[in-house]
Amino acid sequence: MWQRSVCVGLLALALGYLCVLGPELPPAALRQLSASLLGTLRRARSLEARTVAAWQAAIVRPARGWARVAVGVNACVDVVLSGVKLLEALGLEPRDGKNHAVLSSGQDLGEAFTHFMERGAAAERFFSDAAAFRDIARTASEHPAAQLYVGGNAALIGQKLATNPDLKILLCGPVGPRLHELLDDNVVVPPESMQERDEFHLILEYQAGEEWGQVRAPTANRFIFSHDLSNGALNMLEVFVSSLDEFQPDLVVLSGLHMMEGQSKEARQRRLMEAVASISDIPTDIPIHLELASMTDQDFMSNIMHQVFPLVNSIGLNEQELLFLTQAASGPHASLGSWSGIPDVGVVSDILFWILKEHGKAAERASDLTRIHFHTLAYHILATVDGHWGNQAAAVAAGARAAGTQACATDTIDTSRVLLKAPREFLTSHTEAPAKISLNPDEPVVHWHREGISFHFTPVLVCKDPVRTVGLGDAISAEGLLYSEAYPQ
Repeated sequence: MWQRSVCVGLLALALGYLCVLGPELPPAALRQLSASLLGTLRRARSLEARTVAAWQAAIVRPARGWARVAVGVNACVDVVLSGVKLLEALGLEPRDGKNHAVLSSGQDLGEAFTHFMERGAAAERFFSDAAAFRDIARTASEHPAAQLYVGGNAALIGQKLATNPDLKILLCGPVGPRLHELLDDNVVVPPESMQERDEFHLILEYQAGEEWGQVRAPTANRFIFSHDLSNGALNMLEVFVSSLDEFQPDLVVLSGLHMMEGQSKEARQRRLMEAVASISDIPTDIPIHLELASMTDQDFMSNIMHQVFPLVNSIGLNEQELLFLTQAASGPHASLGSWSGIPDVGVVSDILFWILKEHGKAAERASDLTRIHFHTLAYHILATVDGHWGNQAAAVAAGARAAGTQACATDTIDTSRVLLKAPREFLTSHTEAPAKISLNPDEPVVHWHREGISFHFTPVLVCKDPVRTVGLGDAISAEGLLYSEAYPQ
């Protein structure tokens, strides 16, 4: 760092001499020397500082923004603490990791947590034993290091949007007394959405390099689990849809479908069909964004893709959900078992292209899906069907900026606390003749086009020492939506 500071100081001194000697130099020579020195001075800044400066210029409000946003339907109180500290408090010993689809005991919890911690991956699971969950939840909430926050994708997105005073936010979900206290004053909760008891979710965080037994976490992330019956049955979905007539939103954000995995297959399928009927009742002139979350049942994911995707205009998802989605529907790169390090941009681009081509809006297909916001630790991509969305360069940059500020718990990006981890060069596809792109921090939003679909890519400035990872994806999607403009059709 000191070498860069010395370089900047010397360059500034050189510019000063130019100002003194200017009258004795030919104008053309003065201009050339000044431009060269200014260019060198700009490059002497860190990659992170250059990226932030470029984002500032790129992030502009859309010509036609939202005024009223309705968000539903999963909401809860998050109990956040170190996963290792909770496992120690529960008296659990380190064991080999195992990916349990459903948790039924403390041993299952320890094995599943270890499995995902070892990979640095986020995951969410249902805890089937109500009594055991209550005991674990009590231990967690009474732990001195535990913190209580607004939880649930819908509530988190609503809370993030509510920080904008120009927006009116309706939140519909199972809102108990503690959650209601935690919500922003700008969030309106319908009386029918209130309930006597809160739903609690346990968020087990781990830091990069943290150890549990023989496992060392490669990156910071979190493991979520709950025994949540209200959200699991989407109890508030019909209340949510019926409240839209009075609220008159110009954007609907929907989440919580993943919570149904805790039900039996028959109950889940029946409830999904009822959910499809309710979503179909939302007026077609109101854009709908669907936020996905971690799932384990491929048949259920396939059903959501075929039955729900055509009803929504936009979806948000991360790298685990994207890979699971293509595996569930035998899409491109479905044979890839897991990501190795930073997800390959070309692979991600191929899957996003396939989703919009096979399940998105087209003349021969009854589907409204035209936008996908993909986010992973090191970069984001917005993929849109041409002619339906505007201001997406600003939207993807705003989402990436939100990732850096929220993870570090700062109002603006602190360039000393973040790192640019995105690949400096990448291919845009592995299934067609690709373009090779070199990332320029002075122009960090990269655009490419493929058969009527536009891609906007930007790196993320990754927080070196994240304060809190929970709700990061929801904040990213909320910020991306805030800067997006849906064109009337």
